[in-house]
Amino acid sequence: MRIALAQFDALISDLDGIAGKIRAAAAEAHAAGAELLVCPELATIGYPPRDLLDRSRLVQAQWDLVHQLATELPLPTVLGAIEPLGLDAYPFLANVAVVCQGGAVSAVYRKRLLPTYDVFDERRYFQPGNESLIVDIAGKRCGITVCEDIWTQEALGFGYRLDDPLADLEGQVDVLINLAASPYNADKPAQRRRLVRQVAERVGAPVVYVNQVGAHDELLFDGDSMAIGPDGSWYADAPRWDEGLVIADLTTPIAKPTDIDELEDLRLALVRGIRDYCRKTGQQRVVLGLSGGIDSAVVAALAVDALGADAVTGLLMPGPYSSDHSISDAIALAENLGVTHFTCPIADGYHAVMGTMSESFAGLAENVAEENIQARLRGLLVMAYANKHNAMALTTGNKSELAVGYCTIYGDMNGGLAPIGDVYKTRVFDLARHLNIKGERIPENTITKPPSAELRPDQKDSDSLPEYPELDRILKDYIENDTGPADLIARGEDPATVQRVLRLTEVNEYKRRQAAPVLRVTLKAFGVGRRMPLARKLEV
Repeated sequence: MRIALAQFDALISDLDGIAGKIRAAAAEAHAAGAELLVCPELATIGYPPRDLLDRSRLVQAQWDLVHQLATELPLPTVLGAIEPLGLDAYPFLANVAVVCQGGAVSAVYRKRLLPTYDVFDERRYFQPGNESLIVDIAGKRCGITVCEDIWTQEALGFGYRLDDPLADLEGQVDVLINLAASPYNADKPAQRRRLVRQVAERVGAPVVYVNQVGAHDELLFDGDSMAIGPDGSWYADAPRWDEGLVIADLTTPIAKPTDIDELEDLRLALVRGIRDYCRKTGQQRVVLGLSGGIDSAVVAALAVDALGADAVTGLLMPGPYSSDHSISDAIALAENLGVTHFTCPIADGYHAVMGTMSESFAGLAENVAEENIQARLRGLLVMAYANKHNAMALTTGNKSELAVGYCTIYGDMNGGLAPIGDVYKTRVFDLARHLNIKGERIPENTITKPPSAELRPDQKDSDSLPEYPELDRILKDYIENDTGPADLIARGEDPATVQRVLRLTEVNEYKRRQAAPVLRVTLKAFGVGRRMPLARKLEV
């Protein structure tokens, strides 16, 4: 059986654009001699549509589109859609796989396992199905599933499943079809490939897995559609991070794909996130502050990879405590990347503000207030440039800083997107070295010098925070693995450091609530997948 896997990037709710992609995929698949076309989960509207699903007119329009496409498609097609269930059922919608053949909708399968953990909230919108579906297509028994339906309790590593959609399909199908919208994190590609292999072995048939590709706000979808047989043979391997249609001939195995380079994959993920966010929200230019530090350097290089040097502007904003090397490193970076850059000193503005505040500050020692004035002046200038040039500001803070609040609200947190807000500081250094693998783009001094915000004389990040390897180790276990303070200390972490880091993480939730959208690349990013109350009893 020849099956076409169509992974494409849908602009959410762009029904005309999505219909064009499905028609084009069908024409290409038909020309290639495919007997079946498979499209991703919620292909007719894009995933996740979130509260757009409250717009009944939109839901009905995409359901009408499904039936229109069924009359046009030149070969049998399985595609993801939303089925309106009527007002006698609640929720009023189902996440479905629609089988189109013979010029009509011939069958509909309702997704049975609706995820409600992390970034997922499907039970808010959808009613789960309770029946399996096996359909005959080109003389083969095709089992139909949607994304989470094949994620067993063992694969997830947590939870308890009351339903097992695979149980009805074991030994009953010639091929298992899975329509997916599975978001990326750094561990997901290997986990997903193991899962598809295990499912194929369990049901005793090849699994054809078709995933969405592209970025939707914070969520990144890596594609990586595949077809794997029960003996581990590969029949299709779609590109990562790119749209494409591949043909799986289930009688002819292909070479097993090579292992994924994690740092290059991370770079591609962030580049795709920046590019798609700008394209889908109509942003043509970006601006960011260039401090001479590693975070802004990495964000600038990623932005150039995503949008091109002509679309990126950097502002050098030296202040009263800026070092000579921070300025020279920022200039070298801008020249290496070929981006437009301007020098906009803030010293005069800082002294003017201090003069304005002199009476109200009289008799008080200098503290974080003076540091934040500098950061907010820089935020003011970045936003002024953005407004004047119709550009979007990129924030440059990393996950370590966002976690402990080592960032200034209304200052360096100003912007429309936080590209590395889910990348720990130690990983930022790794990414910087990777970005230089084909030649120096980020100045070597930027990578090797001690990190500093340069908001007071001879300041270093380590004056306020533990060294980053220690900090990141604690943060990752606390944020992503939900490891509590007692367990962190029991494994050997310093009790005072644990107390300080966890308290900083807890009390700075209000800053993250007001932060720019963060591109999600880990198991637990700040944003939609981590919803903490602000007014609560702190753990530490």
